[in-house]
Amino acid sequence: MSLKLKINEDMKCAMKARETDKLSTIRMLLAAMKQVEVDERVALDDSRIMAIITKMVKQRQDSVKIYREAGRDDMADKEAAEITVLQAYLPQQLSADEIAAAVDKAITQTGASGMSDMGKVMGVLKGELAGRADMAVVSRLLKEKLGK
Repeated sequence: MSLKLKINEDMKCAMKARETDKLSTIRMLLAAMKQVEVDERVALDDSRIMAIITKMVKQRQDSVKIYREAGRDDMADKEAAEITVLQAYLPQQLSADEIAAAVDKAITQTGASGMSDMGKVMGVLKGELAGRADMAVVSRLLKEKLGK
């Protein structure tokens, strides 16, 4: 079953179960997906949908941090609940050790020797780790390894 169908089925289940918070988050996700489809005139595949979900999770993580700093725990809790719903559609996230191993493998595979090769290595890693790792963390780790 495609990710898009799963999301639609989960929306129907949330409606039947009267899970309003989950339903509103799924509807927000479907609206974001539809917006991309309309803007770019394309049908989304699972990898594009995961990219949209990853972006939405990152936005909510930033919002949680800002709300907590401002003392708005009620809003932070709402955003955190949305993160939980959205992350259910993403593959299992990799651990720090698994990310480090993937970075080492990509460096060896591409023959990278310095910062000038970072783009080449990131191209390999994006394809391999998409949706399973925070690319900002991957980039930071790659910079550390290539900078030595």
